[in-house]
Amino acid sequence: MSSQSGTRSADALRGDDDTSPPRRGGGAVSAVASWADERTGTAKGFRYLMRKVFPDHWSFMLGEIAMYSLVILLLTGTFLTFWYVPSAGETVYNGSYEPLKGISMSQAYASTVDISYEVRGGLIVRQIHHWAALFFLAAILVHMCRVFFTGAFRKPREINWIIGLTLLMLSMIEGFAGYSLPDDLLSGTGLRAAQGFMLSIPVLGSYISYAVFGGGFPGEALIPRLFTVHVLLLPAIIVALFTAHIILVIVHKHTQYPGPGRSEKNVVGFPMMPVYIAKAGGFFSVVFGITALVAGLVTINPIWAYGPYEPTQVTAGSQPDWYMGFADGALRLLPGFLEFDLLGRTWSFNIFLGAIALIPVLFTIAGAYPFLEAWITGDKREHHILDRPRNAPTRTALGMAALSFYVVLFFASANDIMAIKLHLSINDVANLMRLSCLVLPPLVFWVTKRLCLSLQRRDRELVLHGRETGRIVRTADGRFFEAHEPLDEYTRWRLVAFESNRPLELSAGSDGNGVRRMGAAKQRLRAALSGFWFTDRIEAVTPAELAAAHHRGEYEALEAAAVEDSHPQEFGGQLHGGAEEVGTSHAYGDHEPR
Repeated sequence: MSSQSGTRSADALRGDDDTSPPRRGGGAVSAVASWADERTGTAKGFRYLMRKVFPDHWSFMLGEIAMYSLVILLLTGTFLTFWYVPSAGETVYNGSYEPLKGISMSQAYASTVDISYEVRGGLIVRQIHHWAALFFLAAILVHMCRVFFTGAFRKPREINWIIGLTLLMLSMIEGFAGYSLPDDLLSGTGLRAAQGFMLSIPVLGSYISYAVFGGGFPGEALIPRLFTVHVLLLPAIIVALFTAHIILVIVHKHTQYPGPGRSEKNVVGFPMMPVYIAKAGGFFSVVFGITALVAGLVTINPIWAYGPYEPTQVTAGSQPDWYMGFADGALRLLPGFLEFDLLGRTWSFNIFLGAIALIPVLFTIAGAYPFLEAWITGDKREHHILDRPRNAPTRTALGMAALSFYVVLFFASANDIMAIKLHLSINDVANLMRLSCLVLPPLVFWVTKRLCLSLQRRDRELVLHGRETGRIVRTADGRFFEAHEPLDEYTRWRLVAFESNRPLELSAGSDGNGVRRMGAAKQRLRAALSGFWFTDRIEAVTPAELAAAHHRGEYEALEAAAVEDSHPQEFGGQLHGGAEEVGTSHAYGDHEPR
């Protein structure tokens, strides 16, 4: 600075200042974001979402697989709609696939063959689309099992449980509509079976079939209708339900497994930005890559091998996609005497019960379970900490019994193939599976519940006495002890962080005057169910029990002190819980994460 500038006044110095408004940093992206926020006010919600914390556990990936598979389905489905012709109009094939040249077929089938052989990348996209649909349904089903066995359906997530069940059911219908669109011999056989199912509906069956098919089977109206349902109606509902599901997950905050620092009032995990966004992008790439790899290596639904649909033909050994297998199995196992003539009409309940009624009945029972369990326990609290399946033995046993019933029906859908391959009578196979439907679920329930109680007893022993080391110590008076290593407080927390519900006590059914109380029968039912749920239980270790076991361990350690001093190299760990002091307030209290 020159000597002249050093003598300038303060006002003169301020005269060179830039008085224009401060410029915002961040460049064009920041300017666009600011412009949008000033008009929509989305910045606050976006900041909240970016700071949202998600716990980290492998089982939470199951729901993400379903979400990523849905994205893949939407992308590949959009690609396929550019070339698919949703018409049952007749045409003659003149494409590059020689075995079908000159054969009369529907435009829907011809366009699907063209997608597979004429459109660049069409076949791999078709295969990715079909495999993604199978993975999508499998991921939803396994995710729902995780939610059930861990108790994630409890308050406040009952609505999300029902949304998940609705998504699963609608996705099954969407999948059936999708693989019926090519109008090949296999899909036509499935549609013919579906029309028979509709006809089995008492009283209304023929009217429903006529309305769906636009007249008699097969008709020309079904393919355009299926196309509209498959690409417009059901995808819109599924995406809306999926969006509502994600929003409720954010509103309720994510569930988490028990552990130190985790309580019903916090979430321990990683924020959406930058950790979870990066992981989500990587997981999506993995799901897409595996789906594409499977689609490139494993052929599925080779419609060119089946040929166009002819009502006079049927494919041998035809099977539905796996997610409809249990309904097909129920249809095969229901006895024939359920079809009878009454009032001049034929009532085909052997078809109606398995093909039509089974799915809504099972989904209704599953949807009602959270409310049933809440009524039995009388628990009105919010739950954000998940249960270990072993700590809810009756719920886990019921879930496994239901899965065993599902598995029997699933394998029953291939009873004809089993009979052929194993050289057995198909009647014997069917009778064996009918018996399994009655015997296997109760057996699985009993075994699962016993296993859960046994695992709880093992956890209790670990908490009270520590981990066995296999080292035997002999005291001065000749007694023997096995050296135990105490559990660290983090491991112990996971084993004791659960509640042991007790059966409800039945109150008097009448008042002092002998008048029967209102709702007495309802209370007896609730008490009976509560006894069924919670009579067999293992109580969680209390701080008092842990302190008593710790005291006994100290006493035994003092008895063996001489042995420890004389043979230090032979002694390791503590005796039956050890002598290490652990504050019970830390082991059992709620702590915020560090």
